[in-house]
Amino acid sequence: MKPGNLPQLCLIVRLTIVLAASTVGACVPRIELAMPKEPITINMNVKIEHEITIKADPQSAALLQPTICQATQRCPAGQ
Repeated sequence: MKPGNLPQLCLIVRLTIVLAASTVGACVPRIELAMPKEPITINMNVKIEHEITIKADPQSAALLQPTICQATQRCPAGQ
C-alpha cells in the first residue's frame, strides 16, 4: 500500500460504514392496524337463572309478609 492511498482508503471505509448503517436503519418492521369491514359478532347461548332468598327474624317477616305476597304473587294459604 502506498502512503498516498491511505486517505482514499479511509474515505471508502467511512462511506461503506455510512451506507451500511443507513441500509440497516431503513429495514424497520412495520405494523399496521386496520379496522375490520364487518362488525365482530359473538354468539352465546347462555341461560341465567337466579333465586333470591330473604331471611329475617319472625317479627320482621310478619311485617314484610303482605309486601312479599304482592311482589311475588305467591302467598301462603290463609293470607
